[in-house]
Amino acid sequence: MLTGELLHREWTAFRRPARLIALTVAALIVIAAGLMYAFGNRASCEGPCPADPTAADGSIVGDQFWFLHRDLGPEGAITVRMTSMTGTITYPPPDHDQIVSGLVPWAKAGIIIKDGVRQGSSYAALMMTGRHGVRMQYDYRHDMAAGEGGDLTPRFPRWLRLTRSGDTVTGSESADGRRWHIVGTVRLAGLPATAQVGLFATSPGDLTLRKVGFGGAIEESRFTQATGVFDHVTVEGASAGAWRSEAVGEMNQTDWEKYHNASGAVEKDGVVTVSGTGDIGPSGSEGTGTVERTLSGLVIMLIIVIVLAARFGARPDTAVSRLILAARAVVVGAATFVTALAAVGVVLPVGVAILSGNGVPVQPVSPLTGVRVVVGTAAVLALCAVLAYGLGVLLRRGWAAIILALSLVAVPYAVTAFPFLPDVVSQWLLRLTPAAGFAVKQTAVEYPQVVAHYAPSAGYFPLPGWAGFAVLCAYTLAVVWPAVNRRTPNRRTPGVRPHAARGPRTIAGAGPDDG
Repeated sequence: MLTGELLHREWTAFRRPARLIALTVAALIVIAAGLMYAFGNRASCEGPCPADPTAADGSIVGDQFWFLHRDLGPEGAITVRMTSMTGTITYPPPDHDQIVSGLVPWAKAGIIIKDGVRQGSSYAALMMTGRHGVRMQYDYRHDMAAGEGGDLTPRFPRWLRLTRSGDTVTGSESADGRRWHIVGTVRLAGLPATAQVGLFATSPGDLTLRKVGFGGAIEESRFTQATGVFDHVTVEGASAGAWRSEAVGEMNQTDWEKYHNASGAVEKDGVVTVSGTGDIGPSGSEGTGTVERTLSGLVIMLIIVIVLAARFGARPDTAVSRLILAARAVVVGAATFVTALAAVGVVLPVGVAILSGNGVPVQPVSPLTGVRVVVGTAAVLALCAVLAYGLGVLLRRGWAAIILALSLVAVPYAVTAFPFLPDVVSQWLLRLTPAAGFAVKQTAVEYPQVVAHYAPSAGYFPLPGWAGFAVLCAYTLAVVWPAVNRRTPNRRTPGVRPHAARGPRTIAGAGPDDG
């Protein structure tokens, strides 16, 4: 059984100046790298940079679209018939030399009820999408499907209806305007007595991946625009006042909008055409970062910790008990955990504060998520140290243990952090190697209604945090258990018989006081 006295003795043996200096340097590298990243990033705009929209929970969201709207009282509904949805995509692959007609998968046009026109305010929308049929979405993160995708024509239109009752909104769709199918019912807490209701159109950037390195990829985005055509527009429960047409968010800044087709709304003979660009969803602007980007120095700390722990485990003393080996593993893990906890606990909040001060948007996280990132990252580094220590004990050669530990942990973690290998290779490396444990630091969320580069190089791990941590724990246990049970004191050498116990020997002619 491990005792405090045994752990204290092994800690005293571990805390040599060189080891303590190595751990201190590792922590300072993590802090310095994070601060350099934070100080080196600054938002730059012609004039004041616009603030990124934030939802009611404080998260940064996308909220940019063209809005033709009017006031709606606490009880009412909007019904439209949508007859066409078209779009424009600028300079798509393969040649990037022309502007083409087309819709990106999550281009959107339809009807919406919103708490005013402020970006980030609560809403519920029923829409036709580029390739995902009719959807009902609300409050940025929530998405519900209604039907299959397909082209809209005057011969095959789609009827859409949103009904409001207090803060409850129900979305329905129909093929003929007589038989209605309810898509969903949602509650928008705090929806004011007078909300805004109307038609909208928006279209996110066209995302493609450009190959780099040995098959890696980086994302590229191009301007797109969506246009919806509506008729039979009726609003029940509308307050007095005229329709208003305006952009939610910045629009009509691109050359395409300035010289070809401006985003906006046009009404002629009862037919309304709305064009817009942007997105309404959980992703912020292209420059929005995540808190874990301040942890770029972790890979260097990982290498230092692996070298230190592997050398400590490969000490030449052969007759060591299981308890001593276990105590040494605990000491190595605890020292690494405390060091990493201090480093990550400092650089994360300080780095985020600096980025925010420089105008760089960072997706906020809850206090519980912040604790998970800090404590989880420290625990992962501690387990990596214990794993390297166990390899040192098993292999008895520090250089061999260092090479193997770096190959298992540091190399997969490093090469997958950059767009170097094909995404599928990076994902399998982070499923099958101990580097999977670093999934505990991921805060980026994958949303099915958002097209993005969901790859390790973009901050997305293939396993959830708990599963990646479990993979690392399994590797560590598989190495440390045989390492701790491999050596025992007084191990018998093959072919040599142990001496029998004997009593005191008496030498003739020698008295009790003779030397």
